[in-house]
Amino acid sequence: MFIAMNRFKVKLGSEAEFERVWRERDSHLTTVPGFVTFNLLKGPQKEEYTLYSSHTEWGSRADFEAWTKSEQFRAAHASAGTNKVNYIGPPEFEGFESIITLTNTDKAA
Repeated sequence: MFIAMNRFKVKLGSEAEFERVWRERDSHLTTVPGFVTFNLLKGPQKEEYTLYSSHTEWGSRADFEAWTKSEQFRAAHASAGTNKVNYIGPPEFEGFESIITLTNTDKAA
């Protein structure tokens, strides 16, 4: 499994618009091979911004990389930069290979 995350520092007062943009966008993720799940996470509020992270799980790093080169990726990001959200800096990408995974079904009977 591969986890891809982007961290966003959203200026205070722009949180509702940021969340609206993500809620209303057509991500095309469910049509991409290897896609597992997506979460938009809201983190702590700092002095100048609220921290958010987009979190996607993929079957493999290769699945994620194929997504970034796909027509679906271009379509999902076509309107990036046209919204009214104020950011502090660009998104910060972080990619992780899963080493250990535990699930609720792993509990002993």
